[in-house]
Amino acid sequence: MGKVRLVPIDGLDIAIEESGTPDGTPVILLHGFPYDPRAFDALTPILHEARLRVIVPYLRGFGPTRFRGQGIMRSGQQGALGNDLHDLIRALDVRPILAGFDWGGRAACVAAALWPEAVRGLVAIGGCLIQDLSDPQRPAPPFVEHLAWHQYYLASARGRRALEERRDELCRYLWRQWSPSWRFEEEVFASSAGAFDNPDFAGVAWHSYAHRIGAAPGDPRYDSIERALTRRPDICVPTVLLHGGDSKLGSVSGERFSRLVESRILPNVGHNPPQEDPVSVARAVLDLAAIS
Repeated sequence: MGKVRLVPIDGLDIAIEESGTPDGTPVILLHGFPYDPRAFDALTPILHEARLRVIVPYLRGFGPTRFRGQGIMRSGQQGALGNDLHDLIRALDVRPILAGFDWGGRAACVAAALWPEAVRGLVAIGGCLIQDLSDPQRPAPPFVEHLAWHQYYLASARGRRALEERRDELCRYLWRQWSPSWRFEEEVFASSAGAFDNPDFAGVAWHSYAHRIGAAPGDPRYDSIERALTRRPDICVPTVLLHGGDSKLGSVSGERFSRLVESRILPNVGHNPPQEDPVSVARAVLDLAAIS
């Protein structure tokens, strides 16, 4: 765990953990839902040995990150996540390598697609996670809908109550379902679960899932970002694509990456490669650092 400090950005005080070499190549590691920066604890020492500067934010709705006013919409949409990351990059005055999974992977893909000049390289865990929201109520093939059961549940009033009233039970279940080969100990889950006690965790998570299926409006401040994403911009920064071989979420397609360095499938790994196979994720970061 690195030193924690708050960085003010538009609408948020975003908490980050910093460690490693202060003047080294910056790397921003981005966790998903429902995870937190502890997902990267086994990975960061490898990056420290390579003398990189490691920055791990708590996404909106997690840990010490806080909204800066009650009137700010608790949005979890992709435009908000991507904008938070871009604002953080500018506030820190860095040009980083980005590596993220799930929500964090989506934020990284949005930032790399829309602001490539700000990004040195990308480790896209799970593929291009930018959502096509041109018609959010368009049904996917039934087998895809079945795999994404959680988004319909969490987008409902019942799911929002579960996020508030049965939070740990629900999040632990998702960890186990999404990473069937990962036998984590209870203390590993407990080390992350404290980050879910953020007062906006349930609201941000509910909105993330409701917005993506057209069941809730977005925050107007991100309308221009969402419109830009509907044009399906390519990601034109050097990219290593990683995908857990046991994960049923995400994809291994390199179609949207115009500067794909390599696509790698990680055997016996599920949805959370940084915690399940930290060496392979670190290797991808170091490979990009070597060419950037």
